[in-house]
Amino acid sequence: MFTPDKFHDECGLMAVWNHPEAANLTYLGLYAQQHRGQEGAGVVSVDRNGGGDPHFHVHKGLGLVADVFGSFDFTKLPGQVAIGHVRYTTAGGNRLANVQPFVADIALGHTAVAHNGNLINADDLRRELIEKGSIFGSTSDTETILHLLAHGDREQPLVESVIAALHKIKGAFSLLMLFEDRMMAVRDVHGLRPLAVGEVDGAKVFASETCAFDLIGAKYIRDVEPGELIEVLKDGTMKSYFPFGFARPAPCIFEYVYFARPDSMVFGKNVYKLRKNMGAELAREVPVKADLVTAVPDSGVAAAIGYAETSKIPYEMGLVRNHYVGRTFIEPKQSIRDFGVKIKLNPNSDVLAGKSIVVVDDSIVRGTTSKKLVAMLRQAGAREIHMRISSPPTTNPCYYGIDTPDKHELIAAQHSIEDIAKYIGVDSLAYLSVEGLYRAVESTPGKFCDACFSGNYPAGTPVQIKPKRQQMLFGAD
Repeated sequence: MFTPDKFHDECGLMAVWNHPEAANLTYLGLYAQQHRGQEGAGVVSVDRNGGGDPHFHVHKGLGLVADVFGSFDFTKLPGQVAIGHVRYTTAGGNRLANVQPFVADIALGHTAVAHNGNLINADDLRRELIEKGSIFGSTSDTETILHLLAHGDREQPLVESVIAALHKIKGAFSLLMLFEDRMMAVRDVHGLRPLAVGEVDGAKVFASETCAFDLIGAKYIRDVEPGELIEVLKDGTMKSYFPFGFARPAPCIFEYVYFARPDSMVFGKNVYKLRKNMGAELAREVPVKADLVTAVPDSGVAAAIGYAETSKIPYEMGLVRNHYVGRTFIEPKQSIRDFGVKIKLNPNSDVLAGKSIVVVDDSIVRGTTSKKLVAMLRQAGAREIHMRISSPPTTNPCYYGIDTPDKHELIAAQHSIEDIAKYIGVDSLAYLSVEGLYRAVESTPGKFCDACFSGNYPAGTPVQIKPKRQQMLFGAD
């Protein structure tokens, strides 16, 4: 299977509280956030069986949301409360045991947990918990949170037990936690991963991105604040706590560059608008004379439109994406050159032949896909190719829930821009500056996590930094 040379986000979260179709709405919310994770999906619902003891119902599986729930009978997920999760596989492996939400019967009662992010102290916590007798059933760091909750004191208020458990974890986390009579949503003190609050038909809803709200007709209310824990009680009342102290907010700037859907509101701002701004800044910083501007679809489209509008160079569809490529396909026995890229993207030779073109993409990770794309554009007749990247050079791995290569695999960490241009075969290559990126997102340096560009990690890094595939034993979710 062709895997684009891109960073991958780890998951999307969805929750519904107090709606008669909670599980179905949660499924639809996950469907809208499929781009955040394609390897597994799951939904947990709770019903009280006519007012009696609560019952947790679970359905999850490997594959896309439509694969997991395509022929599913939603009467098997009864109740007015549900949480869901879509996952992208990292070092933990593509195993059913790693698909969330995780469900367990612990001292605090029946509990379900779904997590977006990555714990930088998961390795140490896991070792400590195993020494105390904990038995793990997955290789995900999210299960560590469930085990910490299992050590909670049932004699104290539930929210205090949860807070005590979460005080032990470090790193990036947006969490949904479902209990027998309430739900909790929480973000780490830096607010690295997104989580929004909405409402539909009087029901409270939570999602990683607001595009999930749009699909189910929910109204976006606000974000869960960095360091905030929201407790949703049985009657739908929301109580807000800030139990982890305060730190400099540092939401992930790469959500704007690539991860989020362009129609989403993330961290309170419209993604499409900011991506157009990135393209406009790019045109101002590194202009070039050309006949047309084209994008590497789909993530480069908004920035390419911004570049074209600002530079007054026409925008054309020089590359066309096949949106119906499945998770697997049969490759020809007689190998076709660059088959993996061609099955996903095809150059429009009638548009490109004899032209000097600006190709806008959001990032270059290893450079392998860019090199193949440029070769295809040359073959289609492009006379000159000027690559413009709507983010700064990616020089550092992420430890906060993004699947990134090791530093030595990041081409910009090892080579100059001139060397990269020569490697991928373009006539010129330029990146958006860090300052330009911050202007585009209508902010100033230091207001976001930009560790992948700067190496400044606001929540710290794992204690012992080894090669990432070895050090991150439990994967990110």
